[in-house]
Parts: sequence; structure tokens; C-alpha cells
Amino acid sequence: METNPEGPSRDEAIHALEGLAADRDRLAAGIQVPWVLLAGFGAVAAWWVSATATTTPGEDYEPPAVGGLVLAIVFVIIYLIRRETGVRFKSMGLQAGLALAGIVVGCLALFSISLGLVSFGLHWAVSVTSIMAFALTTWLAFVAYRSAAQKLRRG
Repeated sequence: METNPEGPSRDEAIHALEGLAADRDRLAAGIQVPWVLLAGFGAVAAWWVSATATTTPGEDYEPPAVGGLVLAIVFVIIYLIRRETGVRFKSMGLQAGLALAGIVVGCLALFSISLGLVSFGLHWAVSVTSIMAFALTTWLAFVAYRSAAQKLRRG
């Protein structure tokens, strides 16, 4: 068994790092945006917001029973995105974290607005807030995904 106390030369190390960077760029460029799955996030958000149409706000208010199911579906979509693309949502970066916070805050605000609309008897208007939840969530999920893909490219 030979030992190489000096290690690789500087030029060999630079060449190896350039090869790794090229491989990373090639992998990141080959990632397709999973629009169907990102729209799935939007559909889940719209479903959750639209569930307010079946509630009766006031003293006897009971929240919609779909909360646990919504959370389970979100985890399934996250798993499918990771399996499909290899992008992990744990290490997405600041921009993606802010996008996810925007999804949560936006959906909570739209949920509250929908409850207010239902309390005024405007059940039909919940469809507008549901469409807004779909659009907002799909767009912000794309922002988070793009940020995660860019972070993959940078390493």
C-alpha cells in the first residue's frame, strides 16, 4: 500500500473542484419544476379556505374538521416533490423560508376573511378567497422551490 503524504497537487485539486461544480450545475439545470405538485399545494390551501363556507361563525363556532387531513396531504406532496426532484425542503434558504411564512400568514388571513364573509351571509364570496388562496400558495410554493433549486446549484 502506497502513501501519498503530499496529497494531490494544486492543479489537480482545482480541476476536481471544477468538475464537481460542473456536475452540480448540470444536475440543477436538469431539475424540472413540478407544477402539478406545486398546484397541489394551492389546491389544498383553497380547500382549507373554502371549508369556512360550511361553518357557522359565532358563539357555536366549530372549526372545519379538515385541518388534520390538509396537513397530511401537505406532507404527502412534500414527499412526492422530494422523490420526484431530489430537492429537500429542510435546507431551502432564507427566501424560501420567507415564502413559506407568507403562505401560512396569507392562508390564515384569507381563512379569517372567509369567516367574516360567512358571518355576513356572503357564502358565495368564499369562492373568491379560495381562488386567491390557490393563486397565492401556488406562486409562493414556486418561489420556495426555485430558491431551493438555486441553493442546490450554489451548494
